[in-house]
Amino acid sequence: MPIRFDHKPGLVVYLTAGDPSLNATREIALAAIDAGADVIELGVPFSDPLADGPIIQRASERALARGTRLKDVLALARKIRAARPAAGLIIFTYLNPILRYGLRKFADDAKAAGVDGVLATDMIVEEAAEYLAEMDRVGLAPVFLAAPTSPDARLEAIAKYSKGFVYAISRVGVTGTQQSVAADATALVARIRRWSKLPVAVGFGISNAEHFAQVAEFADAAAIGSAIVELVERSTPETAPGAVARFIKGLYLPYAAAAR
Repeated sequence: MPIRFDHKPGLVVYLTAGDPSLNATREIALAAIDAGADVIELGVPFSDPLADGPIIQRASERALARGTRLKDVLALARKIRAARPAAGLIIFTYLNPILRYGLRKFADDAKAAGVDGVLATDMIVEEAAEYLAEMDRVGLAPVFLAAPTSPDARLEAIAKYSKGFVYAISRVGVTGTQQSVAADATALVARIRRWSKLPVAVGFGISNAEHFAQVAEFADAAAIGSAIVELVERSTPETAPGAVARFIKGLYLPYAAAAR
């Protein structure tokens, strides 16, 4: 089904699949969806996550140490899809695991698992012809990252080939929490809207209700990863789903109060 945002602002939640375990990730994902997440990004643990800060790097190391591989993430996606048919579900990965798995086989298996789309962080839109052909063949939505430093020609191409939503990076650098939402993000979203009518989700550093409200003023959704992965890291497998649900409900609390 097409990716959609039923809330305003929408929420994309990133989880490192397999941290602390695949079963725990499933329970955390379901709790996040029930608390208000529109889209779950299942992060494929990778040994050299260059775009990720220390929090997600640690989560990837823990998941890899437990033997989590791309095939396991796809199996997890299938379970989440069966339990929550209406939720948005994205595979968030580096390109290397896809190539090792086989691009065509990955596309087939991701579609069969009920995945809606794929965000390959290091896939450059200018070099994505074969990847895009496979995504189109099976009906998966390719999601691309747009950065404040992206030239207009690249943003136009990202707008042309993205489906589902466009992921706008709030700042240059790696993932991780920060004190405020970078001013670059506002200008970037405005530039993306010149070429795309898709929803725009802003990520990298969104870590609390204040950031969430700031993003809501100029974008369609916020993407939160490191803050939630850190919450999982500080919790036990039993308490993590509840902790993540409370965090998400806290983001929406001001909007719920305003609607009364």
